[in-house]
Amino acid sequence: MDLKKEIIEEIRKIYDPEIPVNIYELGLIYDVKIENENTAKIIMTLTSPNCPVAESLPQEVKDSAMQVEGVEKVDLDLVFEPPWNKDMMSEAAKLELNL
Repeated sequence: MDLKKEIIEEIRKIYDPEIPVNIYELGLIYDVKIENENTAKIIMTLTSPNCPVAESLPQEVKDSAMQVEGVEKVDLDLVFEPPWNKDMMSEAAKLELNL
């Protein structure tokens, strides 16, 4: 299995505290790239800049990516452009939330 897939599997274990769907299916992870074979570059957002987990969620994503064997460093960019909206959710997440 490749590192990117393994990182995504770890990230899928993290749930938004207000929405009962994992943050990957919610569309909060914009990109996961592997650089130099062992550095994960993750671009993510939050449902809103005032999200109650604005401090802890990015750290949780970083920590979970570091759990993957072979990952030695995680560069995480928290962005608010483009702003998150419900259209970014996977079909599974929309079904889960009856949207």
